[in-house]
Amino acid sequence: MKCKVEKSKLSGTIHCPPNKSYTHRAIFLASLAKGNSTIRNVLLSRDTIATMNACKVFGSRISTSGSTVSVESTGNVYATGSEIDASNSGTTIRISAAISSLADVKITLTGDASLRKRPMQPLLDALEKLGAKCTSTDGTPPITVQGKIHGGSTSIPGSISSQFVSALFIAAPKTEKGITLEIEGDLVSKPYLDATIAIMQKFGVNVNTISPYKKYNIPKQYYKPTDFTIPADFSSMALLLSAAVLVGDDMKISAPVGDLPQGDKEMILHLKKMGVGVSIDDMVRVKAPPKLTGGRFDLSNTPDLLPPMAILALRTSNPIELYNVRHARFKETDRISILAKELSKIGIGITEKSDGLVLEAPKSPQGADLDSADDHRLFMAFCIAGMVVGNCTVTDPDSVDVSYPDFIKEMNKIGARIS
Repeated sequence: MKCKVEKSKLSGTIHCPPNKSYTHRAIFLASLAKGNSTIRNVLLSRDTIATMNACKVFGSRISTSGSTVSVESTGNVYATGSEIDASNSGTTIRISAAISSLADVKITLTGDASLRKRPMQPLLDALEKLGAKCTSTDGTPPITVQGKIHGGSTSIPGSISSQFVSALFIAAPKTEKGITLEIEGDLVSKPYLDATIAIMQKFGVNVNTISPYKKYNIPKQYYKPTDFTIPADFSSMALLLSAAVLVGDDMKISAPVGDLPQGDKEMILHLKKMGVGVSIDDMVRVKAPPKLTGGRFDLSNTPDLLPPMAILALRTSNPIELYNVRHARFKETDRISILAKELSKIGIGITEKSDGLVLEAPKSPQGADLDSADDHRLFMAFCIAGMVVGNCTVTDPDSVDVSYPDFIKEMNKIGARIS
């Protein structure tokens, strides 16, 4: 299935969706807390529904009313089934794998074709050091995990995904001995670990930092049921900000951002570096110059900014270099490779490097058939690029169910021509 995208101008107010990462974490933590928790302003998407279904397998009772989710849990992990289908969600399968090690039964975890290509072995190795029995298919799903782990010391490489570390953090307080975790090498996507620590505190659990992003101790503790409100999602807002810069005409973004850590807030600093004015009060607005200045941007902590930053090359006077983001090759797709291949079709000059991209503005932009490879963030980025150059098609519109189910409808409301 494809969408047709024509040149567009966007004006009016669009509402930024709730944060996917915090939605995942809040549902998992509520399922580990004895009692009843209420989670408000929840992102209801394919990924987060996969997390709810996983938590039901772990014995929680979950109900939804509008954007509010109620979670009732005994605080214990016991399996009501033997398989978890994480669909397309790396966060779901990785945190679920760690929680599965708290049960004393074998649980199989799998997902769709994309998820079955994503690395899991580092997490499984760390769990095995703690006493779990794990199997995998060449280090990728489907995997099996059998506990029960009792805690202790383990280690994990930091270069592939911070989700491995977050998964171990979330399981750690439920073990008898707690867990001391050493991170080998440099940790990527550090703000996502900060987010995990922050929301664990909201649910009553503290993490002891021995050496930041290197070594931590999480002793045995008890998660407390909580009433928690999910903030707006800066990963989705980054795409909306790119749209505002490229095709906005008095476009405003409504986004209750709160004070919890979100690494993708860096998008605002990147835009300012390129000459864009960004104001945040009750609404987020941009004031963009005719041409952006370009520049070099380290995305090691913010890999989800790769697609919205890449399409800004449509309006730069100098190249944009995006680097230190090799781990974007292990997302839903190899985002570096696909961005290089597809954006070159519309005329952007691209040099692909092992850890990123160098992009130059097109001399003569042109419409093209763009393949998003069923990747939600690439689909949205390619639609925005299509609004600039016109006469584009973009594959896999259903992929937005992962993080922004109403993307097409909401964009069309403010002037997009996506059909």
